[in-house]
Parts: sequence; C-alpha cells; structure tokens
Amino acid sequence: MTQDNLTAKQNDYAVFLPAISGFYATFIGKQRNNNYVDPARMPAGLTDMEMMNWLNPTKALFPYKWSLYSGGHANLDLNKQDWSEDMVRNRDPNTLMLGDSGGFQIAKGLWEGDWKAHSGCPKAQKKREQVLAWLDGIADYGMILDIPTWVVHDPHASAKCQITTHQEAVDATKYNNDYFMKHRKGVKNGGARFLNVLQGANHKEAEDWYQTMKHYCDPAVYPDTHFDGWAMGGQNMCDVHLILRRLVALRYDNLLQEGVHDWMHFLGTSKLEWAVLLTVIQRAIRKYVNPSFTVSFDCASPFLATANGQVYHHIDLPDGGKWSYRMSPIVDDKKYATDTRPFRDAVLQDKLIHHFDESPLSALCQMKDICVYKPGDVNKNGKEGKTSWDSFSYALLMGHNVWMHIESVQRANREFDSGKHPAMMRRSEGDYAFFEDIVEAIFSAPTRADAEAIIEYYDEYWMEIVGTRGFKGKKTRNSLTNFNALFEFEDGSEDEAEPEPEFDESRLDQLEA
Repeated sequence: MTQDNLTAKQNDYAVFLPAISGFYATFIGKQRNNNYVDPARMPAGLTDMEMMNWLNPTKALFPYKWSLYSGGHANLDLNKQDWSEDMVRNRDPNTLMLGDSGGFQIAKGLWEGDWKAHSGCPKAQKKREQVLAWLDGIADYGMILDIPTWVVHDPHASAKCQITTHQEAVDATKYNNDYFMKHRKGVKNGGARFLNVLQGANHKEAEDWYQTMKHYCDPAVYPDTHFDGWAMGGQNMCDVHLILRRLVALRYDNLLQEGVHDWMHFLGTSKLEWAVLLTVIQRAIRKYVNPSFTVSFDCASPFLATANGQVYHHIDLPDGGKWSYRMSPIVDDKKYATDTRPFRDAVLQDKLIHHFDESPLSALCQMKDICVYKPGDVNKNGKEGKTSWDSFSYALLMGHNVWMHIESVQRANREFDSGKHPAMMRRSEGDYAFFEDIVEAIFSAPTRADAEAIIEYYDEYWMEIVGTRGFKGKKTRNSLTNFNALFEFEDGSEDEAEPEPEFDESRLDQLEA
C-alpha cells in the first residue's frame, strides 16, 4: 500500500479539522472488536478497515493527524467500553483532537433543561459535568460549553433551554466558564486545553461578549486555570472585518501569548477560499505576534454531502475566479450491482459526470462496491428499498469525501503560494490590493490605532468577501440576516455546499429504510 500522507503535506497552512461523524467512526471502531462489516463486502483492495482511519498513521490510506469530534453525538460516559467511539477514544497519541462541547445541542433544544445561570437545573448540571469530564478525557483542545446567541431567535430552542435574551446567553455561558475553570482537570494533570468561545450575532453583541469573557484567558487574572486559546462562533467566524479587529484587540490585550494562547478555531467553515484566507492570518500572527500560533477550522460537509447522496468529484481553482470543491449526485442504480468496472471509470464512461478526481479510497472501489443491491435484494431491515447503496456504501463515499476536502484545502494553499488568487482575495476597486498585503500592513503597523485605521480604511473591501455562511455585503454586518441558511443543505452541483453547524447523526439512522 502506498500512503498519501496528508499530514506531511500540511506545511504551514491553517488546519482543516474533519468533523468526524459518529456513523463513520462506528465502522472503524466496531471492526476492531468483530467483523462489523463482512470482509467479503469490502472492496478487494481494502484489506483492513483501519485503512479508512486517517488517524492511524501506519495503516491509513491517507494519514492525517487532526480532527474534531463533538460531544453532541458522543457517548459521554468514558467508564464504559463503546466500540463505536474507539476511533476517537483510542486514537494514536500523536494525533490532535479538538473536542466540541456540544453547545449546538443546547441551542437546538436537544439537551433540555433550564440553562440560565444559577438555575440549579439538575439536567443542565449533569450535562455540564459529563461534557467537562469527556473533554478532559479525550481531547487535546476542548471548547467551553457556550450558549450560541442565535438561540434567542429560535422559539423552539428558547423554549427548550429557557434562554430568551442575549444577556441570558452571555450570563449562562459565563456560568459554564466558571464551572469549567473551577473543575477542569488541568493540562499538567493530563487534561485538555480549553478554548474560550466568542459568540455574538452582530458587531455590538460580539464586542460585548468579548469584553465579558476575555479575562478567562488572562493568566494575570487566572494564573493556574486560565483558558488556553479561542474559538470563533457567530459573527466572529464569518466576518473578516470583525475577525481582524478582534485579533488586533487580542494582540494589544496580551491575549495571544506564545505558549499560553496558541490556538484559534473557526467553527463550521466550509468556503474553500477561507482555507487560504485563514492561512494568511495565521502566517501574519506567527510573524508579528506568536510564532506558535495555529488557526484551525472545521465543517461536516464530507459527511453531510454523502448523507444527501452527494459525492465530491472535482477541485476547481481558477486564478482570479471562484475556488470550490464540486459535488453532485453521481450514481445510485441497482443495475450496477454486478458491474466490476473501476468506480471512476464507470461514472465517466457512462457520462454520469464529466470530471472525477480519484481518491486513495475510490481507487479501490468497483461500481458494485457502491451500488450493492440488485433488484429484489432486501436490506438489513428485511425490506427491498429504493436505493442500491447499503450503509457501508455511505461510509466508503464519506471516506472519499474526507480525502477530497483535505486535498482541496491543501491544494488551494499550494496554488495560492504559487501566485494564484481566488477572486475575493483581491480588492476589486481602488488600489486593487491583495488580501495578504493588507493583512501584512495591519500587523506590521506600529500601534493599535494605526492597525485599526488600516482595517477601517478597507471597510468596503471587507464587504466584498463572502463569509463562511455565504454572507456578503451588508448582510455580513449581521449573521441573523441569513439565519435559516445555517440549517439548510444546499445543492452543491455548481458549488461547495454549506454545511449545517453540526452534523445531525439521526439523519443517517434510516439510510436503508
């Protein structure tokens, strides 16, 4: 087996974290305990399920050491063996896992209880305890248990979690911060480092949130228990203007210290251009502020796409144009159940698509490995379904999509370093400045006032940059203007799809129904 070592190809780019689906992890973990998937069902070249586990540096088809896993769909009880969690719980010690606390579950009303500060709700308190213990047990970095401020605009979520105003969300998150800070295991004792999550649905709310929460990262205030970095949510993750202002503030508030605040994560970021944009920011911070600083970002698109029958098939990086990973429905037809042609050859020969970028996993697959069911075959539920895919078909295509997404991110950065630019990283009016030159000017400026003046000078340019949720122009001022887009999966046949903030595992429960 020849590995495509994606870890070795990472260079100094901002780090993409695949948001591991529990559905996918189950195939890895349960195969370790028994033949969860009959070896006869696997493609001929797939001799070990660990070949699909990018966190296994010796056996993976494409080793990649970074990932995110959410407490929202995890088994939080680490005292009980759960093979479906084994990909995360018993990963290689040289990998890095960011644990998402599951605040999204609160915001969507899935973790019920009264989450207001000092409510004394037993359900909420039990979940706080479980999440903290879980993060300390499995994560290198973990996010604190925040209450996203958009919860107050979702009547269903507000009713479930009892958070009805922005201030209640701030106070509830502050209460959770205090609990985490007091009860965390501590890095010296083998516990996780924690990221202070910044929320806010517009500039004013984001500033208020920052001023309220920033001291939790301050070693002068909490010398032994301070948090260890930052996670950007709400408007902070999709608005370049706000991001740059926040980074300047962090620099001059002495909250980007080397060895103290070395990590910043951007939640739910799928726009391919942002993989390069965040690399530029990371490089500037390393050059002028903190040489050990790392920017990461995640999305669940590879898994969401597959759940919707979509497969990544082309990486498109035109100089001066829109950069994207293209996905579309490719094939789900029972007539292919005995087709032994290589998967890529078959979809191209039958003109199902016009371009297919081969992954190390798809290269092992024949058409019949994906389209498994013949007419008349019954699925695992004893029924003849409409689909030709079984659950392992989805897992195979998820693995392909993960490789494609990581490859897209790394290839985009390589193309950028060769001199190419996506359209949105060059100002379209005035001096036609490149994004990286503006960022260089901001962080090389001699004073905070000078840096902020440069940011404001380019105010109109920031409005041109499409945010991670598709916000552009004046919509970028307020992430609630396109709130519903956060929860819709868009057709990606002509563009990359916008993921949900977190993958809903329940969507895969009835794949073969």
